[in-house]
Formats: sequence, structure tokens, C-alpha cells
Amino acid sequence: MCGIVGYSGEQQASEILLDGLERLEYRGYDSAGIAVISPEGELQIRKTKGRLKVLKSLTDNGRVFNGSTGIGHTRWATHGEPSDVNSHPHLGDRNTIAVVHNGIIENYAEIKEYLISKGKVFSSETDTEVIAQLMEYYYEKERDLMASVYKTISNIKGAYALGILCRDYPDVLIAARKDAPLLLGYSDKGHFIASDVTALLKYTREVSYMDDGEVAFIRKDRIEVFDEFGAPVEKEHHYIDWDVSAAEKQGYPHFMFKEIMEQPEAARSTIVPRISSGRIAFENFSLSDEYLKSINKIVIVACGSSYHVGMVGKYTLERLIKMPISVSLASEFRYADPLIDENALIIAISQSGETLDTMEAIREAKRHGSKILSIVNVKGSSIVRESDEVIYTLAGPEIAVATTKAYSTQLIVLNMFGIYLAELLGTIEKEEYIQLIAELRALPDKMSAVLEDTERIKLYASRYFNQESIFYIGRNIDYALGLEGGLKLKEISYIHSESYAAGELKHGTISLIDNGTLVMAVGTYGKLLEKTISNILEVKTRGADVIALTTDSHREAMEKAADMVITVPEAPVILLPSLGIIPLQLFAYYVALMRGCDIDKPRNLAKSVTVE
Repeated sequence: MCGIVGYSGEQQASEILLDGLERLEYRGYDSAGIAVISPEGELQIRKTKGRLKVLKSLTDNGRVFNGSTGIGHTRWATHGEPSDVNSHPHLGDRNTIAVVHNGIIENYAEIKEYLISKGKVFSSETDTEVIAQLMEYYYEKERDLMASVYKTISNIKGAYALGILCRDYPDVLIAARKDAPLLLGYSDKGHFIASDVTALLKYTREVSYMDDGEVAFIRKDRIEVFDEFGAPVEKEHHYIDWDVSAAEKQGYPHFMFKEIMEQPEAARSTIVPRISSGRIAFENFSLSDEYLKSINKIVIVACGSSYHVGMVGKYTLERLIKMPISVSLASEFRYADPLIDENALIIAISQSGETLDTMEAIREAKRHGSKILSIVNVKGSSIVRESDEVIYTLAGPEIAVATTKAYSTQLIVLNMFGIYLAELLGTIEKEEYIQLIAELRALPDKMSAVLEDTERIKLYASRYFNQESIFYIGRNIDYALGLEGGLKLKEISYIHSESYAAGELKHGTISLIDNGTLVMAVGTYGKLLEKTISNILEVKTRGADVIALTTDSHREAMEKAADMVITVPEAPVILLPSLGIIPLQLFAYYVALMRGCDIDKPRNLAKSVTVE
């Protein structure tokens, strides 16, 4: 991990590489580097620990390199600490092959031992250097570049997206992928590879998505793609219709704040096209009514914030369709001997569509005969291609590492699918269905109303940004919502935060409450409001300060118990988390801002997690 850019064309490569890497900074990284082949066949490399601005300084913004074919990389460390020598690109010890790599090579240690026995000298602690050394080893023996690439990828185990240069081929860029995203870009001034389309929007909107096992040879005038057996492949071309301004701050101080403010419009884009003649209708939806009526359970698999969407979804879907819903961390799912078969529907949720843990969970579910419905933001992504059906969130590109509008739109899609399925199964009354459709239409405006009260949240953040620990409590959907609120805070502010089901306080957690401890009490679910207030009083008697989140109609009751209150408009219970998440996101944002944190690029985190 984490970002790859490559170019072969008519222009100087280095400036294009640096620009592309800058557009991938949001993915999170700890070092950066580029390699460019000179016209004379010299591999020119600069790489460094730290931010991209250091690399730009080292290369005079790319002007120190002459050459029109090159690769660039931003690294998120897996093997070996962040350092200059561990940064990508990596070279073979004869300086013939250069490689950038996203993913993890699982058998790197045994390959490294073998190559050392053959006289290869290693300089880094990374698994990636093994790829460069092994490919160079084969190339020196056979002098056949294509054969060397295929022999290398047939001997490495794990996940990889590769950009490869060979000094003997100054106009050729090679790409290969397995279980890690990589796309090809086409233009009349050259051709590209990238791990994310945002790196290429300035240069082209015409792309193809590489599939597992494929190898591509990229030159300025053509791209040739081959399958795992070396047979030519004709790739489908896709047009990217994202507005390039969506990947720019447009005057906002941070991408995260911009994306919080974009949530009403993202919600509208996700909802409106799916409501026709007063009913929910998903475009090109292929799961038949007969199949959906045959399922007897739903399992949601996801990671991180998407897992928290699933936690909310468990409460809302069970309420709607009267069917068992389980939620599994994707990283645990395939190791847990899941009790699923052809009558279980698996809902996979991923913002990027490239989350490797989720992809492996999908593959495990398919081995059991289950069908896969995915909720994804990125068209053409790996999870999309491995699923039986997909419902896209229409959030547009999300640049900040900490998700906001992707979470919100995933939540909306899951709710809409629940309402759709409830009508099909007859588990919802007609009047409630009509009301929920009306409330879905009204949701974006209610989200806008919540965003009008940022000053109150900023004030509360100013009082507590120096806390060492903050606890989130709630019941039912409010507990599930608190999980995401706590994650947002710890991701970007580095404050220790924990989220608990409020009824569990008395079973041990309340021992952590002391004078001045901040507790964020989420109490939007009216049926459990009295019990949540009782939990608030329990922590207050032990010295806690309490900020409560509730609905407008319950403000008065909550003000009698909590020290500070934030409210959201009334809505049906299944839609309350879509409103309640916004104040929690804003609170995390303002706390991090007041602590001077790098909000869009929090330490140690990456946007798209393509390793297990």
C-alpha cells in the first residue's frame, strides 16, 4: 500500500508522476518515491521518508529527471519501518528492474533466502524488494522480459498491484495485479496506470480495470493486456464522469469538513434516482423476487466504518423484514466457519470496493453457495466484479481518510434495500411504506438542517479537546451509532475513545468513569430514552460530564439530565442514525482541529486497505 501512478508517453514523466501522487495523498502514506527511465536507459530514482513535498524538493518538482516513462508510489508501511531505504520504488541489485507495489507478498522470506543463496544482495526490509530481485534474477538468465514477469508472479503468493520498469526498455511500463486495485488510463499523449482514478482525472477519463492475473505492457501509443496464461485480452473501456472539482477542497479548510457538508447532496443523489412512482426501484437490479423470498438469513460483512453501517443495519433490517440479520467483521468471517448456504444472502459493504478482507469474505461466502449483494461507491472495482448484484452509493469521490459521506450513503442504501425487501416479503404495512418513502425524500433537507448548528458543536469541542478519554454510550441503534462516533474521534484526534451499549456500564465499564470524564450519550431512540437517561445519571453521579444527542422533541427531558444537549429533527427510527451521525462527525472534526491534527491524513491510516 498505498498509491501507484505510472506513465509512458510523449511528455516528461516525472511531473505527471508527482502530480498523480499528490492526488493520491488522501489515501494515507509515510514515504514516497519515483523512478524514471532516461532515454539512455538509466533508471533514475528518488525516494524519501515523509510527505510528498520532501520528494518534490529532492527532484526540483521532477525537473531533475529526463524521460517519458516512469512509476511513482506513496507507501504505507507493512514490512519494514518508514525510512528512505524502505520507500518504493525498489531495485534489483544490478539496477536493471525497478518495482512499485501495493499489497503483501506472503512467501517473501523464503524467496529472499533463496535469492541470497544465489548471490543477490538486499538493501531493505520490505517484501517488495523480493519482487524486483526475483524478476531481475530471471531476466538475467533468460533476457526475456515478458517471461521474467510471468515467472515472477507465478512464484509469489499474496496480493499485489505492480508497476515495473526495465532499463533495457526505456519506453515500456509493465503492470500486473492480483487482489489489489490497478487501472489503465488512455489518452492521445500517452498511457497510464494508477491505483485510484483520482490520480488520472487531470489527464484522462477513459480507463479499464485490470483483473486478477492480468499483465499489461504500456507504451505511449498502445496498451497490450494479457491474461494469466499470456493470451491477449480485450479490455472494456469505461468513462469516468466524476466532476474533477469533487477531488478539490473548493475553499474548505479540509476535505473532511467539505465532505461532511456535502452529505445532504450525496444523500439526495443516492435516494432520488431509486424512487419511482412512490416506490423504491433499484436500477438494473438482477436478484429475482423468487430468490429474495427464498432467503432465510442475511449476513452483513464489512470493515471499519462500513462494519458500523452493518451494526445499524442489523437493528433496522430486523425491524423491517423480521428475519435474522448477523454482522461479521470481514477479517474474521472466513476463519469462523460461517453457517451459511444458498439460502443466505451476504451483503458486503465497502467504500472503495477494493477492501481485501471484504473480498476474501465474499469468496468464502461464494464457496458456501451464497449470493453476494454489495454496497459500493466505486464503479468497476474488484468487489463489484465478484458480486452477484451491486447497489452503488452515489457519494462521488471521498478524499479524506476518515469516511463521512460514504458512511452516510451506505446507511441510506442499506435502509432502502430493507424497505424494498420488506414490501416484497409483506412485512411492512402499506401506510408505513408510504411514510418511509416520504421521509426518505425529506431526509436530505433534514440533514441540511442539522448542519446549520455547527457553532454549538464547535463550542462543546473547545471545552473538551484536551480530554485523554471519551466514552460513547447508547442503546439499540444509538449504541450502533456511537460505535461510528467513537471511531471518528479516535481516527483523527488520537484521543482514546470507546463505545458501549449503555446497559453494559454496570457490568464493569463504569469503573473507568472519574471526575471530568466526558461521556457522549446518544439517545435518539424514543422508546429507550428513559433508560438512557438513567445511564446518564449513573455516570454523572460518578463525576462525568455528559453531552447528549437526542431529537428535538426530547430536548427538554435530556436537558434535565445532561450538561449539554445537541438535537436533530424527528424522523422514523430507522432514519435517525442518518441524522445523528452528523453531529458526531462534526464533534470529532472540531476536536481534531483544536488539537492541531492532520485531519485529512491521520497518522498510520490508509484510505483503501488492500492487505489482510
